[in-house]
Amino acid sequence: MSGKLSGKVAVVTGASKGIGAAIARHLGDAGAAVVVNYASSKSGADEVVSEITRKGGKALAVQADVYSATKAAVDSFTRTLSAELGPKKVRVNAINPGMIETEGTHALGIPDSEFRTQVEAQTPLGRIGQPDDIGPAAVFFASSDSGWITGETLQIAGGYR
Repeated sequence: MSGKLSGKVAVVTGASKGIGAAIARHLGDAGAAVVVNYASSKSGADEVVSEITRKGGKALAVQADVYSATKAAVDSFTRTLSAELGPKKVRVNAINPGMIETEGTHALGIPDSEFRTQVEAQTPLGRIGQPDDIGPAAVFFASSDSGWITGETLQIAGGYR
């Protein structure tokens, strides 16, 4: 499969469902070979791999329990790893999504809650995000379009802070 990310390898943590799965699919659509990481949902990871490979892409599911880390720890890890890997021409960036409608938010009852209503009222774009709102940013970070960006965290939250 050719595309903007042809010849690149992307490792997506938590890629068996929700935001991670959407990011993995977007990266695969852009031509990257995708490592679909999962902690416990092998079937979900296998489905994401199948979706990517059915379109002619390359993907592999790998189990590893990685990033229950806090967002502050992820930010620090991103900066540290980017400094360490920069001389090897490896860029490291992170995405910090706001409230995104996923299986997890449904399990917690958030989509039908007053909490969601409050967040949407405080979000300049007036809604919570969808997993597919995050994927294009991951493609940007993985592409040469962001070739001068490393060690950064992009907040994608519809303007909510």
